[in-house]
Amino acid sequence: MAVRASFHQQLIEKLRKLLRGRQFAPGARFLTEREIAERFKTSRPTANKALSCLVSAGLLDIRQGAGTFVRESVLDYDLQRLVSFTDKALAAGKEPGTKVVTLEQVSAPEMAAAMHLKPDEPLWLLERVRLADGQPVIFERRHVAASLCPRLTKTEAKGSLYAFWTQKCGLSIAGASEVIRAVNANKVQATHLGLREGVACLQVVATGHLADGKVLWHEETLYRSDVYEFRNQLGGLTTPKPAVGAMR
Repeated sequence: MAVRASFHQQLIEKLRKLLRGRQFAPGARFLTEREIAERFKTSRPTANKALSCLVSAGLLDIRQGAGTFVRESVLDYDLQRLVSFTDKALAAGKEPGTKVVTLEQVSAPEMAAAMHLKPDEPLWLLERVRLADGQPVIFERRHVAASLCPRLTKTEAKGSLYAFWTQKCGLSIAGASEVIRAVNANKVQATHLGLREGVACLQVVATGHLADGKVLWHEETLYRSDVYEFRNQLGGLTTPKPAVGAMR
């Protein structure tokens, strides 16, 4: 059953559509808080909250004393939150595209066990190439719990999985745990990304889970390091805590 979006979520989506429509080019000044409130018949605090969400998503930049601007053309990976590739590409002034390489239900007992599922539980195996202005920039290999989204099709897989899961499957995604490392693309990966075999890329190995703790997906996704940057914002100095991870 689809979940009805709140007015706040609807406003954010309307603002995203403005960005997708390219009415505002990268680097252009975006609507002000007052203009949003007047245009969409809402309060200024609600408009401010929507703007803040788009800034946090990396779609807009705030320039002190100047206003809010559409983020300049760059493909980046936000280390703090899950953001749709489609939104990121459009915000960078690029046309997003998706090539579905593989979509099939498989039996993978070891993967199912790693996802804390029953060994015989069916999984979707989804492989996609994500494109920006026709250029392949991401090769994604993902296993998804089929019982949580049984109606996944190639048509759905060509769009945003986050939108499909939340809007059409009624799932509440809590987040994902990730490990990021530098790897050399193997022959298959390099072919899909239009690279030479052995070229350095950035690999994200992630497990996504729902609000109730269930694991929805596990992925091994490769990003072209020549067109992608990973970004994060750090706070101030704090008391050191034990490191999480391992050194090689």
